[in-house]
Amino acid sequence: MKAHFFSLLLASFLKSRTDAAWCYNSEMSCTSTCTGPEFWSNMSNSECNGLSQSPINIVTRKTEQDPDLTPIQLIKYQESHSWNIRNSGKSVQVNIPHGPLISGGKLKTFYRAVQFHLHWGKNGSPGSEHTVDGEQYPMELHIVHIKQQYTSLAEALRDPTGLAVLGFFYEMSVNNNRNYDPISSALNKIIETGANTTIPNMTLASVIPPQETLTNYFRYQGSLTTPNCAESVVWTVFESTIPISISQLSEFSKLKFQDGNPLTYNYRSVQPLNSRKVYRSGSDAVLASAALLAATVLVSITLSQSG
Repeated sequence: MKAHFFSLLLASFLKSRTDAAWCYNSEMSCTSTCTGPEFWSNMSNSECNGLSQSPINIVTRKTEQDPDLTPIQLIKYQESHSWNIRNSGKSVQVNIPHGPLISGGKLKTFYRAVQFHLHWGKNGSPGSEHTVDGEQYPMELHIVHIKQQYTSLAEALRDPTGLAVLGFFYEMSVNNNRNYDPISSALNKIIETGANTTIPNMTLASVIPPQETLTNYFRYQGSLTTPNCAESVVWTVFESTIPISISQLSEFSKLKFQDGNPLTYNYRSVQPLNSRKVYRSGSDAVLASAALLAATVLVSITLSQSG
């Protein structure tokens, strides 16, 4: 009888957890009723316990070079438009209604940009979703594209390669990144969940590194990093980083979750790679630099011992 009672109690607890809105670990508290990451897989229509989940830790020495991963072609990224920027309660999101496109890089068709959003820590602390050799960056940008023939994100999610997401890491710099001044100013107007404002005359090219530096990247098949975690994403994660100052990063930490608490650490932990492979574009620069670093350390150790 007691076992039956506790089974019912556990089932009731799990149901209350998985019926509630999803949230990050940083939103959870003793009184919260939201569904934390450990229960995302129990939510309705969830794929969060699948075998091709994102983000992942990219281990550079285990990546495979693919010479067919040519540079991504950015089309209409230089066109200037007004953007609507919004505090979604989980991130900062900018919808892109004007349809810049990407192609090349072994993508099978053109993909159209529909939005971008970011993931960060707190005041410059680690907050990226993907990691490289275990290193977590302070922030990560995701530019979400869908196949050009689809009219909505929901339609694209039904296709195993319906989405192509470009991922960029941010790296701390001494000086402000002037390209991000309009975004920093806008953040002060969207502190509360649901608030939005307009950024006039910005280009998508201005928020990423120069196109000529985007030849080195990683590619793998994965998922959305938020529920329902659909495994429909062709991920391209670039090696080239975006410089940003601590003061600019701190502006993101002033935003608020829906409950009024600071919107910080809005990232999902890395997921198992399982049987997937991670490919790298046709340059050996990543591995060469790692090998050079290892050789330098070895020489330093040898010289110190001989001295």
